[in-house]
Amino acid sequence: MKRAFNRRNFLSVAGLGLGAAALAACGGPSTTGAGAGAAGAAITDWSKVKPAAKITFMSSHPGKSANVEAQLIKEFEAANPGITVDLVTGGANYEEVAQKFQTSQAGNNVPDVVVASDVWWFRYAIADTVVANDELLATVGDKTDGFNATLYGDYNYAQKHWAVPYARSTPLFYYNKDHFKAAGLPDRAPKTWEEFAQWAPKIQAANAKKAGYQHAYQYPALAGYAGWTLQNVLWGQGGGWSKEWTLTANSEASVQAIQWVQDTIVKDGWAGVSSNDAVSDMTAGAVSSTVSSTGDLVGTLKAAKAANMNIGVGFLPGGAVSASPVCPTGGAGLVIAAKTSPERQLASAKFVSFMTNAQSTAKFSAATGYMPVRTDADMTSVLATTPQIQVALDQLKVTRSQDYGRVFLPGADQEMADAAAKIMNEKADVKATLTALAEKLEGIYTKTVKPKLKS
Repeated sequence: MKRAFNRRNFLSVAGLGLGAAALAACGGPSTTGAGAGAAGAAITDWSKVKPAAKITFMSSHPGKSANVEAQLIKEFEAANPGITVDLVTGGANYEEVAQKFQTSQAGNNVPDVVVASDVWWFRYAIADTVVANDELLATVGDKTDGFNATLYGDYNYAQKHWAVPYARSTPLFYYNKDHFKAAGLPDRAPKTWEEFAQWAPKIQAANAKKAGYQHAYQYPALAGYAGWTLQNVLWGQGGGWSKEWTLTANSEASVQAIQWVQDTIVKDGWAGVSSNDAVSDMTAGAVSSTVSSTGDLVGTLKAAKAANMNIGVGFLPGGAVSASPVCPTGGAGLVIAAKTSPERQLASAKFVSFMTNAQSTAKFSAATGYMPVRTDADMTSVLATTPQIQVALDQLKVTRSQDYGRVFLPGADQEMADAAAKIMNEKADVKATLTALAEKLEGIYTKTVKPKLKS
């Protein structure tokens, strides 16, 4: 790459409200300047505002959560009889919800509360399409100190929070215990990818004659997952999409890591790429292992039980350069739309607070496998029913903040998925493809960020 991002200049982007302080280590920028859109925003006396009678919640129902979301909405309406919530399906995934939310900005029918992924909340904040929630949550009596500090801190920039954690996750290593046993392997996730590379041929050979069997390992579907989960392999080999604001997608370490990924598919033949849902491929018996979100945990265990299959979960494997931390945080939060009214925003704050309180987050975790977002959530009964969730809770302690190049550059995640598709599905040259990716990421910076730099 010809030039690295200039961190100091980026933090002076006009309109971002970013001052001189560094980005918070846990994710989003935390600075001393005014928030996005704050300079011209009218001050609202929330004590004189009455919550609206109806609001809309747009969700993709992460982790097959439509039923539990509907149940929590009923409980909210019972506790707040003056407010009703219309649950709207915004799409099948975070990207589809984001596109629908963006499209809604052209009209006057904007959803009030929206599920926002780790690569979207910041874009919403700098585009003034969402509001900071600190004052709103304080108004409805939510002190926010019960939130997991890391997860809530992910949404902090300009000394304000622009989302609250909701369906938060890390990737987990999922494996078929019976397939591993057939290969004479221990009942655990591999400690490193190097160890798994030794295991994989044994797994493949031991299970090859099973009907419909394909691979020892299945990479997750690339759209929405490649940019996120491949960070694990990149970090383990000393690479990454970026190191703070320096792009490293085509560094020697990154090329070596992604070359290894391609080799597992093309050269070694023990890995494949899911076209849709890797954990479904696994519960269908087609593959022996995969990496997927904690939000898939409960649904996967139910599907496995129905198929009389034993599924285990473990930490993400480390690499030759770094064994830990090599696990990124991820998932989604809830944002409150800006283009509504104080009445709707106040009702939205009450709803957001309820959906993420200690009791609700425990119920949501029990239904999906997503991590509880409040430290005071009572997980006793949840863990008694689904003890595997403890693995996700333990791994949260050794997570690593995602690369800035993925989460703070608009459209970067899709570019990463496209590059991964060329490498993993089309056998494209790894170095050339990653170099082209780095140039595209540079272009995003040049077109989206550089024009806003202060003189």
